[in-house]
Amino acid sequence: MAHINRRSWLKTLTSAGAGAVLLSPSQILAAMPTIEENTTNGMVRLSSNENPYSPSPSMKKAIAAIDPDLCRYPNSHFATLEAIIAKREGLDPSQVVVTSGSREGLKAVGQMYSIRGGEIVTCLPTYKALISYAEFLGSKIRAVPLTEELGYNLPGIAKEIKSETKMVFICNPNNPTGTLLDPGKLEIFCRKWSASVPVFVDEVYYDYIEQKGYPSMKSLISEGLDVIIARTFSKVYGLAGVRIGYMIANTRIATEIRNSLMSGTNIMGLKLAMTALEDKEFYNFSLEKNREGKRLIYSALDELNLRYLPSHTNFVFFKTGRNISEVQRAFTTEGVQVGRAFPPYLDWCRISTGTTEEVKVFVGALKKVFA
Repeated sequence: MAHINRRSWLKTLTSAGAGAVLLSPSQILAAMPTIEENTTNGMVRLSSNENPYSPSPSMKKAIAAIDPDLCRYPNSHFATLEAIIAKREGLDPSQVVVTSGSREGLKAVGQMYSIRGGEIVTCLPTYKALISYAEFLGSKIRAVPLTEELGYNLPGIAKEIKSETKMVFICNPNNPTGTLLDPGKLEIFCRKWSASVPVFVDEVYYDYIEQKGYPSMKSLISEGLDVIIARTFSKVYGLAGVRIGYMIANTRIATEIRNSLMSGTNIMGLKLAMTALEDKEFYNFSLEKNREGKRLIYSALDELNLRYLPSHTNFVFFKTGRNISEVQRAFTTEGVQVGRAFPPYLDWCRISTGTTEEVKVFVGALKKVFA
């Protein structure tokens, strides 16, 4: 596997000394992800890691049944869904907080641990909803480069945990690289450091993990440790449009998250989430179609001798050897929308797994762009 030039990484940001990079407000805000428009003018949209196969027949039936309840506030349904999730996860309902997509929960946690300043330690590139919001509210972000294999650098993060550290953020599997941490090493890290600082583990892509029996860090929450986990219904369940997710934490932290929420989801999201959890057929179908999409992408990349990272998500991160802006324009010409830039890996591209037909369109475009 080719090595990443770390000097290139360090030159893109202002160094805070050996190890981590302390980002300025302008740097972190400039790299914040943007919410893309819902329409793409007929283009194949493979840029947002969505599940294009939803809604399933059971969800369509549930949508029709929701009509009489649309005039009612959804408050009473939150506890019902939290109880269902808690039973499924082997937790107490007080340890589950339903949110408006995982993004609302991420921002609520970012607010909790940044309102009084301090630092959040993470790796970059990663999903920025929490750390960008925390930085905006007053935290400093101490960012450690990924490993040479483009995975989360736990030893590097550990070296940067100081008295000023308010939280550690880990995305596993990571977005945009799709890489997965060794579960034993992650558990050891969480056990050790959560005794002094909360450790947030973003598991929104957990369902796509290909490593059989890979453990969630939720077992640490059952033990009362200061570990926070994010999950979502936006990916494998295909409910990105109704905005529903959930946070898992010990009762003390979960209560604080609940009190920090800014909006909450809607009755359609709550009821569709309940339906989705019962729809095992669609869940398994989504996973298999994702595997099929990745196989098609891997095969095309292998044919063109383009390096990529085996993915534990619904996207693939591959090295183009060209600036991402140029690559985006080239794919747009071919009718395909690909992922945004992820500094410092500006010669890499993230491509989501759409429908089989959409992936085949991408493969055809890929062969033209890299002919």
